Amino acid sequence: MISLARLLLVPVFAWLVFQGHDAWALTVLLVSGASDWLDGVLARRMHQVTRLGQMLDPAADRLFILVTLIGLAWRDVVPVWLLVVLVARDVVLAVMLFALARSGYPPLRVHLAGKAGTFAIMYAFPLLLLSEWPAPVGVVAGVLGWACALWGLALYWFAGALYLAQATSVLRRDARAPRAARAT
Repeated sequence: MISLARLLLVPVFAWLVFQGHDAWALTVLLVSGASDWLDGVLARRMHQVTRLGQMLDPAADRLFILVTLIGLAWRDVVPVWLLVVLVARDVVLAVMLFALARSGYPPLRVHLAGKAGTFAIMYAFPLLLLSEWPAPVGVVAGVLGWACALWGLALYWFAGALYLAQATSVLRRDARAPRAARAT
């Protein structure tokens, strides 16, 4: 339910960002981030980890990242190259997931590097949005926001490389296995 609520907040956040209602957009972004954390904690503590939740949570993360990047790029808060580089990584991994699914494999387990990269990127967005505010808040938020964004970008691609290496290994092992062994 929490992940679904986060998904429903995406269009609200998009409207707020595109309309320039930064304080409200920040509030929605912070609520989304807090609910993402709460969702994970509750699911683990209450032993209520579900397949649907495992799909909705990253979908909400990716959608928030995409919408936030588009909004920030549209408002010239971040350069378009940041949007392109982050989206390119997700496109590459989507192709990888398709190849795994086609071979009968589930999505790969999330690496700590992927979680850390997503966390840093999600932490960067409110700071980058705050960078539009007057000094000193805007200046400090801009420096911290770009530090988080660049660190998150590096971790995001590092995790992507790990996922690709892992998927390649699985798919190559599958290709070398005799047909009879693959059917079991």
